[in-house]
Amino acid sequence: MKDQFVFDPLPQPTLRVIGSEKLFPVHRIYCVGRNYADHAIEMGHDPNREPPFFFQKNPDCLVTDGHDFPYPAATKDVHFEMEMVVAIGKGGADITVENALDHVFGYAVGLDMTRRDLQGEAKKLGRPWEVGKAFEASAPCSAIVPASSIGHPDQGAVWLKVNGTERQRGDLDQLIWKIPETIAYLSTLFTLQPGDLIYTGTPAGVGAIQRGDQMHGGVEGIGEIRVRVV
Repeated sequence: MKDQFVFDPLPQPTLRVIGSEKLFPVHRIYCVGRNYADHAIEMGHDPNREPPFFFQKNPDCLVTDGHDFPYPAATKDVHFEMEMVVAIGKGGADITVENALDHVFGYAVGLDMTRRDLQGEAKKLGRPWEVGKAFEASAPCSAIVPASSIGHPDQGAVWLKVNGTERQRGDLDQLIWKIPETIAYLSTLFTLQPGDLIYTGTPAGVGAIQRGDQMHGGVEGIGEIRVRVV
């Protein structure tokens, strides 16, 4: 089997599943942009309910809970963005809003780490955001809590502390595009697959971190994550 490849394939990115010895294999990571009105305002945009937009991170951008976040190269302005993460367990295209939650395996807590200076340059030039968003280790994520254990949260605090000081706080009920709507819309653009993750957007308060900082955040009813910047 090994001889069929010109070199050894890289390991399959995975996340732990709470209450199970089995791992969740990650296929793609989709991120929803500006899905909280107050964050849209702080980023200089109109928070009206325009259609959602998405960008991607690679599965190997994941940093599992308890591991460090290495400060990335080519930047002097790295920002945190605290988010609820949806883990897809059943794929499909053109999923209806009414059936969307049937496709959810569970939920996690994640950070969309962003090289804000590089993202800003890309925006000015009308270029894609990959250099600002899809760099190595840019997607810290907790273990997944199955929906069979907690249901489908639609309210609850989303918060982040840096070195013990609270920097972000919002609530899931403030999402502009709710989870069923987000899944349904995304599935008109891509065929969702089991193993996909959706980072659902961040509340206001995003800001810069430095080496040595300790990030500690959570989503009420789902879990928490701790990440050290090195």
